[in-house]
Amino acid sequence: MNRHDGDMERTFAALPPAHGRGFAQTWWGQAWLQALEESALDSGQLKAGRRLARAGAVGAVSVRPGRITAIVQGRDRTAHRADVLLEELSAERWDRFLDMAVERAGHVAALLDRDMPPHLVEDAAARGIELLPGMGDLEPECGCGAWDHCGHTAALCYQVARLLDQDPFVLLLMRGRGERDLLDDLQARSAAPATPSSEASEASTSPDAEGVDASEAYATGDILPPLPELPELPAEPGVPPSLDTETPPAPGVDPAALEFLAARTAAEAHRMLAKALRPGPGQRVVEAELTLDQDAVRLAAGAPLADVAERLADGSGRGREGLVTAVRAWQLGGVVALSVLDEEWTVEGERLARARAALDSAWDEDERPSLRAKGNRWTVVGAPRQLRLGQDGRWWPYRKEGSRWVPAGGPAQDPATALAAAQAGTEEASSQP
Repeated sequence: MNRHDGDMERTFAALPPAHGRGFAQTWWGQAWLQALEESALDSGQLKAGRRLARAGAVGAVSVRPGRITAIVQGRDRTAHRADVLLEELSAERWDRFLDMAVERAGHVAALLDRDMPPHLVEDAAARGIELLPGMGDLEPECGCGAWDHCGHTAALCYQVARLLDQDPFVLLLMRGRGERDLLDDLQARSAAPATPSSEASEASTSPDAEGVDASEAYATGDILPPLPELPELPAEPGVPPSLDTETPPAPGVDPAALEFLAARTAAEAHRMLAKALRPGPGQRVVEAELTLDQDAVRLAAGAPLADVAERLADGSGRGREGLVTAVRAWQLGGVVALSVLDEEWTVEGERLARARAALDSAWDEDERPSLRAKGNRWTVVGAPRQLRLGQDGRWWPYRKEGSRWVPAGGPAQDPATALAAAQAGTEEASSQP
């Protein structure tokens, strides 16, 4: 492959200060910050990094495969070179990603629009390609000599989250592929005609192919013949048969609802199979069976027809508006996010001590909002914003729309990051006509 050398490094001018706003508005930008916050051992360094980034202390950011770099000025005005490393994808994984992308026109269209929809990332993960970093994937190096994330590398990561909001190709460049190379490869693969492999052609055209007696083949094995390889994961879920026939349905049978249920079942089966076939060490955790209410929300997230959605709203007991809110939560975090929406519980003992410590260290004294606590919910006094603590210790942002509290973003380890997402969502909602 001929790479465009100029495409393999991009430099972004220093961004202006970010007072009073969050660092990530998109879900992939928030996933980047979640990887940082789960990796850093010292929450105080994250707080210092946010303060430096908000103050505009991060200089021009250089992005190249496997590394981001910037000069960051500390509070004492001392400049340090900060680097954060992220593993590049192998050539074989890039080939799999490109093959996956051209199989669905929507993936290519999303990339051209500088968008990274969840289904693109999920489909890539199903092929064993993790685009977004996970816990421990962001490796820091800083001229200040810190061995873990310091305020300088944290500030760099917070600033890069703003760049990722604008252009997800920044992440793909970190993973090893520049924008022009990626788009050229996608275009070449989209235009290439499908041809059978040479081995398959030879096998199908060979007139002298002969079999082996079954008893002889069995006798040559040690105990039993080896099992065949697992079949390839289909690129798309199966398409259920159409129920549009001339035969009228039996009383009480809704063909549209049955078609929708069959399509969602096929999609869920495809997702579960992809997860089961995903390479990884250790035994996989068996997911708990969904309750009827949870399953109704899952089905409603599949954008059913209006009459089916109405039945799901009634059957779940949530009503139309309640189901819309539940679907929003489901799309942000599945069963966990749904429990945060529905459950209010008392925070006690060690959990309460940790929550208070996180809230105390999240803001400077002059920036700390006034919060009113009730159970696992902390509401900003005089503002339509709220933090909810999940059972796993993560903070979820909520905002008030009318008389209803609705989720405003994904979870964060740091309450300040979560609350910034709630504030950004409130400002966006208020700016709409």
